Amino acid sequence: MKIYRDGDTFIAPRGSYFEGNVKINGDFIVPSGTHFWGHLNVLGKLDLGPKSSVKSYVESKDAVIGPGAIISGNLDAKGNVTICDNAKVGNIKSEGDVVLRPGVEVGDVKSEGTIFVYGKIMSGKLLGRQVKVLRDPRI
Repeated sequence: MKIYRDGDTFIAPRGSYFEGNVKINGDFIVPSGTHFWGHLNVLGKLDLGPKSSVKSYVESKDAVIGPGAIISGNLDAKGNVTICDNAKVGNIKSEGDVVLRPGVEVGDVKSEGTIFVYGKIMSGKLLGRQVKVLRDPRI
């Protein structure tokens, strides 16, 4: 599949799929319905669109995982991580803050910053400098 470039930002075509491992040397915007069969390594910020999937692990600087997205492996980030509503992720390791939105299913979360939990989630162990459980802002 062809990936488009705009400066240091790379953009995948909507609904595409990638059979092998993917490495991006910058920020990566992934539209909805895009699928990766290998692992994904992004040196900048990753914006994984709604209902996209990665069958292996993900490495990035910062990451925003869209609603309903699935990462079958682990997520390793050097910065902040946001997991949006109803997304499913293996274990998360982050050097920054982690935000978990309502309906998220996640394994263990290890953060050097604060873990923010909004609403009801399913998770393993939550290990961070602080863990804050907050009310779902939609209520």
